Amino acid sequence: MIITCGAAPADNEDAAIAQILAEMLRDARAVISNNQDLINNPDIGDKHLTGQVVLDQAVKSYQKTTGKDPMTVDPKSRQGRLLRAMMAAIVAATDENQATINEKGTGFKGFIPAVFGRLVAEDFNQMAKGGAEMKVTAPPELVRNRKARPDAWEAEIIKAKLLDPKWPRGQSYSAVTDIDGRRAFRVMVPEYYAASCLTCHGEPKGDMDITGYPKEGGKLGDLGAAMSITLYQ
Repeated sequence: MIITCGAAPADNEDAAIAQILAEMLRDARAVISNNQDLINNPDIGDKHLTGQVVLDQAVKSYQKTTGKDPMTVDPKSRQGRLLRAMMAAIVAATDENQATINEKGTGFKGFIPAVFGRLVAEDFNQMAKGGAEMKVTAPPELVRNRKARPDAWEAEIIKAKLLDPKWPRGQSYSAVTDIDGRRAFRVMVPEYYAASCLTCHGEPKGDMDITGYPKEGGKLGDLGAAMSITLYQ
């Protein structure tokens, strides 16, 4: 569910689009998470984990979660164009990293869900051609990659809304803002640490994880990130 300040009909439509984009990325990222053992297996070369395979699995998960088939969305509609841009970005981000995924003799590849999510968002931003933008950000103290740093609006919403103990768990926040003179519908979708996240982000705080970063000391269910989605109107 999205809480929207001063929602108009067009804003409600954008809220639905934002949720669809977030769910598709979340489902694709879960595919990468579920295949970490395969990706990091040094004894196997070709993992057969192509972009299309990842997308197909993500679409199945999306259908199970939402009860809807994304392929039935009119490709000429705004929702359809952006959804297909997201699906194309999922394929591209995976295929662009086939050499890494299939590298034989190497264990940990670094192709983890967080990295995948960032790459998909970057490809999506190019494919959306100025109509929309996405970024996976986090509370400033949890950001590991400078590209994921929250801007002023994102940081304020994380602090004032998503981290507020009274904020309903899982509820997104949205508002209409102005970005460089353009009217923009902005959404923040909270994401919480699952058990699989704590391998890198859990305890003991300060210990180095497999990626070489110090663990944050996070606990199951803590706010760990937020999908920031901007739809220009």
